[in-house]
Amino acid sequence: MKHHHKQGYGLEEIVHELKHFLPAQAPLKDFVHHNTLHAFQNLPFHQAIKQAKTQLGYKGYLPLETYRELYHEGKIKGQILKNVLEDQFGPQLANDWAIKMFDQTLEIETNPKVGTLRAHWKSDYHFNLDKVTHPFLFRVLSAYLDQGISIWSFPVEASGFLEAIKAIEKESIASLFKSERVKTLLHKENLKLEELLEILVGNEKAYGWYLFDQQFAHPGWSGMVSVLETQPESLLDRKKINLEDMIKFECLLEIDALDKKFGENWSPIGVRFPKDTRELFETVPFEEIDLMLHCWQEAYEWSYYDEVLAGIKSVQPEIKSPDSPSFQAMFCIDDRECSTRRHLEYVDPECATYGTPGFFSVEFYFQPEFGKFYTKSCPAPVTPKYLIKETANHKKLAKDAHFNQNSHSLLRGWVNAQTLGFWSALRLVGNILKPSSSALEVSSFKHMDPKGTLSIEFQGEFFDGLQVGFKIEEMADRIEGLLRSIGLLDRFSPLVYLIGHGASSINNTHYAGYDCGACCGRPGSVNARVAAAMANHPQVRELLVARGIVIPESTQFLGGLHDTTKDEIEYYDEDQLSPENLKQHQLNKLKFSKALDINALERSRRFDTLRKNKSINRLHEAVKKRAFSLFEPRPEYNHATNALCIVSRKSTIKGLFFDRRAFLNSYDYRKDPEGKALTKILGAAAPVCGGINLEYYFSRMDPDKLGAGTKLPHNVMGLIGVANGADGDLRTGLPYQMVEIHDPIRLMLIVEQYPDVVMDVIRSNPATYEWIKNYWVHFVVIDPHTKTFLRFKDEAFVQYKPESTIDHIEHLQDKLLSSKENLPVYLIDSL
Repeated sequence: MKHHHKQGYGLEEIVHELKHFLPAQAPLKDFVHHNTLHAFQNLPFHQAIKQAKTQLGYKGYLPLETYRELYHEGKIKGQILKNVLEDQFGPQLANDWAIKMFDQTLEIETNPKVGTLRAHWKSDYHFNLDKVTHPFLFRVLSAYLDQGISIWSFPVEASGFLEAIKAIEKESIASLFKSERVKTLLHKENLKLEELLEILVGNEKAYGWYLFDQQFAHPGWSGMVSVLETQPESLLDRKKINLEDMIKFECLLEIDALDKKFGENWSPIGVRFPKDTRELFETVPFEEIDLMLHCWQEAYEWSYYDEVLAGIKSVQPEIKSPDSPSFQAMFCIDDRECSTRRHLEYVDPECATYGTPGFFSVEFYFQPEFGKFYTKSCPAPVTPKYLIKETANHKKLAKDAHFNQNSHSLLRGWVNAQTLGFWSALRLVGNILKPSSSALEVSSFKHMDPKGTLSIEFQGEFFDGLQVGFKIEEMADRIEGLLRSIGLLDRFSPLVYLIGHGASSINNTHYAGYDCGACCGRPGSVNARVAAAMANHPQVRELLVARGIVIPESTQFLGGLHDTTKDEIEYYDEDQLSPENLKQHQLNKLKFSKALDINALERSRRFDTLRKNKSINRLHEAVKKRAFSLFEPRPEYNHATNALCIVSRKSTIKGLFFDRRAFLNSYDYRKDPEGKALTKILGAAAPVCGGINLEYYFSRMDPDKLGAGTKLPHNVMGLIGVANGADGDLRTGLPYQMVEIHDPIRLMLIVEQYPDVVMDVIRSNPATYEWIKNYWVHFVVIDPHTKTFLRFKDEAFVQYKPESTIDHIEHLQDKLLSSKENLPVYLIDSL
C-alpha cells in the first residue's frame, strides 16, 4: 500500500493518514452512497479485503458455509466455479482446490491490529477507559454540532471546538475535569498533541498506532468530524471543528480519567507495551482461507453475470421504425426505474424510454421559498456556480404544535403534555392501525412548490457569489450535453417527459439515501422542471439548430417527479402545453398510471406485511400506505438488489427482465464515435453506481461494523447521524432493513461500444480506471461489430462466452408474485 512508506512519525502526517481511513459519510441531509472501503481503493479488490480484515477487522465475504449453501441452492453454478478455480490455480490443481472448497473446515480468525495497543488499558490496568470517556465525549460533540434538536444551543460561540470548551471551562462554576494537570493543559497556550501523547503513550513510534486505536473505537463520530472539517457546508448551521481538536479533547478526557483512577500510579502505555506504527500498514499475504473465499465470491458473482450476458446474447436485432415514438420519457438511471420503464413500454410498446443521471445535466443550488439555506442539486463532487430560487405565493406552512420549541418550556410543556400528549398517543395508535399523511412525513413532492416560479433564466442577479439562473448559451450547452449523451438527436415525439425521482417515508432516518444520488440526495423535481424549461426555450432551440439538433416546434418537454415509495408521478407546468399536446398528455397519464400500478405489484412481492390476494389497484393503495406507516421500517428496499450498470441502446436489452437490478444509462455508440459522451458517462457511473453497489455490499457482508445494524434502536443525534441509544457512536453504512434481501455481489458495468474506443476512454480518466483496473467493479464490453463479449482482465480485454440458457416467457405478470427472492433473467417475448 502507498501508506507503507512513511519514514517519519510526524503527527500531522499521521492525522492526515487517519482521516483517509475513517468513514467518509456525510450528515443525514447529504447522505450519498460511496465506497465504504475508499481508503483501500488503490489496491486490487481481494487484496483490499484482506488488508481491511487484518488492519481493522472488517468482513468482506460471506461465511464459508453460506457459500456452500448457495452452491447447493443453485445460486453458484458448478461450471462457473470450475472455471474460476482453473483460472485461479490452473487445470492441474483446480480439482484439489475444489475438494478443499467443499470439505475443508477452517476457522476464520478476526484479530485486527487496530485496537490492540489501547486494549492494554483494560487487560493490564483493569480499567475500561472507553466506558468512562465515550458517553461524555459523544454528548459534547452532539451538543456542539446540533442542527436543531436540542432545546438550548451550545452555550459558547467560539472560533472552534476546543476554544468553545476552554470558554465553557472558564465561565462555569463546575469544571469539566477533575485532574488539576488536565485543567492546566487545557488552558496552555498552543497546546500540542505531542504533549498529550507523551503522557498517554510515551513512545513516539507508537503515537500513530494509539491514535488509530483511539479513533476507531468510535469511527462514526471521528469520521463525521473529519468530513465536517473538509466540508463545513454540510451543516446548515455551520460549526467550526477539526479532527485534531477533537483528538486533543479526547486525550484530555483520558488523562483526566486515568489521573482520577490511579493518581500518579500509572505510566504511558506505549512504554510498557511498545508498538511500531509501520506494522499497521504492512501488506499481508493471502492464506488458504482467503483464497477459498475469494474463489467462492468470484463464482457467486459470475454465476449471475453469465446469466445476464446470456440474456443479452439472446435478444434479437430490432427492426427500426422510421416514425417517431408515441412519446419519449427520460428517467434517472436509478435501478428502481428499471422496472418502471419496462412496464411503461409494456403498456405502450410504441413509446421510447431513456436513462440518464437524474440531475438531467443541470447543476445548481436550490433555494425554496421561505428557505433560509440553499442546497446542492447535482452530483456531490460537482461544485455549481448557479443558484435557482423559488418564488411561491402560498402561505408559509403552519407549524405543528408537537414540533414547536415553545412546547419545551416548563409551563407550556406541562400543559401540552396533559393535552396534546394524550392526543398524540391516540394519533400514534391510529397511524399504526390506519397509516395516513402527517407532519412527520418526509415527502419528495414537498421539495418544490409545483405552482411556484423558478429563476431559470439569468436576469443579471448574483447571490452569495452565485449566478441566479443560466444564460441562454449555458442552457443550450446543458441541453445539448443531455441529448447527445443518450443519443436523442432526431425523431422527437410531440411530448418528451423528464421524470426525476424521490421518495416518501415516515420511519426512515436515511431518507436522503432514498432520493436521487445524482441530485446529492435530493428529489429530482427541480432539475426535471428546469431542464424541461430550458429545452422549451425558443432561443435555446435556435442555438441547438446551429449545433445540428433540430427539435420540431410542435415538440414540448414536460418535467415530472416519480415518488418511488408511493409509485405516483406529479407533472409540472402542464398549463404550458399546446391544446394538442395537452390532450395527448391526458392519455399518456393514464398509461403512466397503469404502468405504476404494475410496478407497485412487482415491488409488493418483497413486502411480507402485505396480503397479495387483492386487486392491483387495492394493492397499489396498500403500497402507498407503507410510506405513511410508523410501524413500517421498510417503506421500500431502495437499491437493495442492484448488481448491474448497462450503458447501451435500449434495443440491445429489449425485452430482458433484470428484476430491478440494473442501472440503465442510455447510450448510442453510433452517435459517439470518439467516445466523448462515454467518457462523461463512465466518469459518473463508476463512482456513483459503484459507490451505491459497494455500500450495499459491505453493509450486507458486515452489518455490525460496516453497516448500521438494525434501525430499531437508532436515535437521531443532532440531526446529523444516528446512534444506538443516547450515548452510542454514530452508525455508518446502511441499516439491516435496507440490505437484508441484498445479494452481495459487485457491480458489473456493461458497455456497448468498440473495445479500442472503450480502452482509450477508461485509460484517459485515472479515477475511473482505478475502479476497473482493481476490480471494484467488473467490466464487460459488447463489441457492436462482432456481437461478442469482452471481459476486462489484467488490463486487457479477453473474450467471454456465456454458458447459461435463458427462459423465454410470454408475459411477466404471472411471475411477479412467485417468489420474494431475486428472479432469474427472462426474455419476455410479448414486450
